[in-house]
Amino acid sequence: MADDDVGAPTAAGVRLLTLETDLAAPPAGVAGRHPLPTPESFAEALGAAGIGNDDLVVAFDAHNGAYAARLVWMLRIIGQPAALLDGGFDESLLDDLDRTGDVEPLTRAAVPWPAAALADGGDVVAHLGAGGVVVDSRDAARYAGDTEPIDRVAGHIPGAINIPFAGNLRDGSFLAPADLADRFASVIDDPNPIVHCGSGVTACHNALAMEAAGLPLPRVYVGSWSGWISDPDHPIATGTPT
Repeated sequence: MADDDVGAPTAAGVRLLTLETDLAAPPAGVAGRHPLPTPESFAEALGAAGIGNDDLVVAFDAHNGAYAARLVWMLRIIGQPAALLDGGFDESLLDDLDRTGDVEPLTRAAVPWPAAALADGGDVVAHLGAGGVVVDSRDAARYAGDTEPIDRVAGHIPGAINIPFAGNLRDGSFLAPADLADRFASVIDDPNPIVHCGSGVTACHNALAMEAAGLPLPRVYVGSWSGWISDPDHPIATGTPT
């Protein structure tokens, strides 16, 4: 989330990055629907947008940060200052944005994705087996398996708890840190939790909310549900645990 004194973005300073082309590689089985791009591809996308290594990036989108959180998380784990704009913005800023426009492109060095920030399916199995916390960030109906509008199989990872990312918000703005801490009370005793969603995107919204609540930034299982169900050996649960 952004500090209060960052201010609203202006059209002159807006750069357009998209999930499918800049923040993810093509779908890849157990890596999920939105795998991380290679460090080289990400560096190229940022450079094309004129974003230098030391620039503070304030990200926003038209969905209360559901997608912009992915960019903020990606930047933070490679050591670049980044914030998610909290609250509304002038939607006219999204009109006719050019991916390059008057931007002066630059060359950036690729920074490897830090393994400590990531989890894969094996890490999820091991963490749950050790009594750790895995948070499913999807809405309750998808978690329960009552509906699945995107992936081919409905349900959730057995043992994962459900904290839908949308609950981080009230009227489009993030809850106060104390209220976020209440939301994630079940995670407090785990020093290294894992968060996931359908494809590693809205999980980043929960990751940033947990950090705002005073918790360590959790690991993100980027493959998430779409990657989990691509492994036939992975179990699937439905319903809501009691």
